[in-house]
Amino acid sequence: MSPRIAIAILNWNGREFLAKFLPYVLQYSSQVAEVYVIDNASSDGSVAFLRENFGGIKIIENSENYGFAGGYNRGLKFIEAEYYIILNSDIEVTPSWIYPMIDFLEAHPEVAACQPKIRSFNERNKFEYAGASGGYIDFWGYPFCRGRLFQAIETDHGQYDDITEIFWASGACLMIRRECFWEVGGFDEDFFAHMEEIDLCWRLKNKGYKIMVVPQATVFHVGGGTLPKKSWRKTYFNMRNNALMLIKNLPKQWLPIVLFARLFLDFAAALKFLVDGGFRNFWAVFKAYSSLIKSFRYTLEKRGKQPLRQVSRVYGGSIVWCYYIRRKRYFSTLKPEKFSK
Repeated sequence: MSPRIAIAILNWNGREFLAKFLPYVLQYSSQVAEVYVIDNASSDGSVAFLRENFGGIKIIENSENYGFAGGYNRGLKFIEAEYYIILNSDIEVTPSWIYPMIDFLEAHPEVAACQPKIRSFNERNKFEYAGASGGYIDFWGYPFCRGRLFQAIETDHGQYDDITEIFWASGACLMIRRECFWEVGGFDEDFFAHMEEIDLCWRLKNKGYKIMVVPQATVFHVGGGTLPKKSWRKTYFNMRNNALMLIKNLPKQWLPIVLFARLFLDFAAALKFLVDGGFRNFWAVFKAYSSLIKSFRYTLEKRGKQPLRQVSRVYGGSIVWCYYIRRKRYFSTLKPEKFSK
């Protein structure tokens, strides 16, 4: 008997994306997976559109917009499956995209989750910003990808087609064991949106599980469907949530030094926003740290609810230094021995 797979697409006012990409999901997936749309109280007629045009789709309606984290947590509680595939509404899937991932997870019980190779929908020969061929993090808490360092996005020549362990798998397309997802409590709803999948993967790694990328599966991602890259709200969530994640998950011996360094680096970034004329992004950094201070004690309490350990696939240097000072633009130029085993 084949394992039960559920594809869960979170939607908030994404009717156009559903119309464009849901047919591909059904065409290439319905034979091996059940397809659900979790709607976060959309106001664009998405639910009525689904009922009229996609009668076979299972719809779960949330009473309000709970964000990415809360929306998925509430919706997934109603889905019975051995594996969840968390899929953005602006993803174009490809033929047989599920099979490499499910075959790998079935053969490797120590792996909690994996992602496919994610390429750009608009520049199809390039990797996509949010995931590329697997996510990593450096010692100071900066995320990057195999195929994307900050804004330098590589063309895919097959250079990262090996199945390998990573630090985090992209929430744009994430296949995860249901029992593992709930073992660590699902997504942290305090994040609302952005970096919740990195936090989830870190908590899984603290439990001893592995996270992998399986590039033999490929999808194409539009990206920026909810918040544009230059949005001050995106700056706010990224700054705040990155700090929340570090406070929750860093081993005790590294927490003070990393937080102090990030305080300095984040305010340097705020000054750069100001110099570049981005006053709202400048203000978003201060707003993020104000929120962080208010929730600091509460966030510290979360540390005691999980084991904290030195986990694998952390880059032992500074990706900021590599990118801005040493001018490295390719993941392949980073020294492999600097990644923790």
